[in-house]
Amino acid sequence: MKKIAAVICNYNKKEYAAECIQSVMESVFADLDILVVDNASSDGSAEYIRERFADQVKLFVNEENLGGSGGFNTGIRYALEQGYEYVWCLDNDVLVDENAVGELYAFMESHPETGMTGSKVYHMENPDYVQQFGIDIIWDEYCCEAKYHGRLEDGTMPDVVYSDAVAACSVLVRASVIRKIGMLPEENFLYWDDTEWGYRCNLAGYKVASLGSSKVLHSMGAKKESVNTFPLYYAWRNWIRFFMKYTGKEKREDMCTAFLEGIFDVVYNDFYLGEENRAKTVMYAYDDAVHGNMGKAEESKIFPVVHSSGKLEGLMEGKKEIRIYANGLAGQAEQFAETVKQLGGWKAENFSVKILEGTFSQSREKDLPESEIGSFTMTKDIFRLEDFSLRTVYVDEEGRILATEDDLFMVMNRSYSRRMFVFSQKDLFLSFADKL
Repeated sequence: MKKIAAVICNYNKKEYAAECIQSVMESVFADLDILVVDNASSDGSAEYIRERFADQVKLFVNEENLGGSGGFNTGIRYALEQGYEYVWCLDNDVLVDENAVGELYAFMESHPETGMTGSKVYHMENPDYVQQFGIDIIWDEYCCEAKYHGRLEDGTMPDVVYSDAVAACSVLVRASVIRKIGMLPEENFLYWDDTEWGYRCNLAGYKVASLGSSKVLHSMGAKKESVNTFPLYYAWRNWIRFFMKYTGKEKREDMCTAFLEGIFDVVYNDFYLGEENRAKTVMYAYDDAVHGNMGKAEESKIFPVVHSSGKLEGLMEGKKEIRIYANGLAGQAEQFAETVKQLGGWKAENFSVKILEGTFSQSREKDLPESEIGSFTMTKDIFRLEDFSLRTVYVDEEGRILATEDDLFMVMNRSYSRRMFVFSQKDLFLSFADKL
């Protein structure tokens, strides 16, 4: 019996999974078996892996997609039954350094107080920068933080980092610890499962470490919300549920207030931007979190992502010149100018875009009739504006546009609406949290 079971969870990424498997097979440390769990992929992953690797890996094919946590647990369950000493969890879109697992094993063997150790994770698309090196739970803000995220690898980071959790894209866990704290929380399906796993490890009295000498590359392409609100749902539901379960009684009311304010901000913002599908998904996620409706989401709660540019196009219609007043936000003005040019599709001879310093009220240019000029002024946040004259169109950092009486109504009423939402939901939310 070998010491380590490397568990790779795959869903519809056969090429990525194959490259991950190959990188594990090239590890210097060889006292391991590779278990690949396919989550009912529809891209021929199982057949591809079986044909390419044959008996070099043990392949499990789930009859349905059990999510990341359920997929990992299929392999972890087998590893526990077979008596492996360690389980090494790996995402399918990871490439591991040849010494990654050997370094993890050596560290765990010499640090019996540590229950799980993660690798130092770099961006596959930009390998000089760290994606995460441990995860901390920020209790005062009810969120988590990937440590050293976005840091250039300059050799100054610690060799070992202790934290609340580590990402399951590459983590070595003692089998004995898993038997005490349980497997990944399968009810999550996706997201926050590794954070909760690490936190449970800490609660059980074990340390959670990240090791700089164990290096892996991880692609983040799968995390992008590009087609539908699938990732948005799980991120919000599991985030809320985590803090409902683990926030102490003395801070529970504050936790409820913070989440309700955050939910309102997202929903109000999405509604303002015409992205109602995102708003609906967040509310479904909130409702399911408080009622404990976990597992895989019903299809009726997931919607296509729709980004509409109709409002901006309507404001540009019939204009010969777009004047963008930077208002001290030069970078934002340049980005907006590019958006305008891409949307326009007009020929250069009858349409122009100008970036001007200052604000609309400071402008002295009167060389075109007002009806032929589109005036846009950059601002950080339309919800903090004091100018309600509608003489210029305001555009903020989030792409929100203040141009009409309806927009003005939403801007002026946001603060009151926010207070009302929190007031109407808080006692209900708190009552569900108190039951956990």
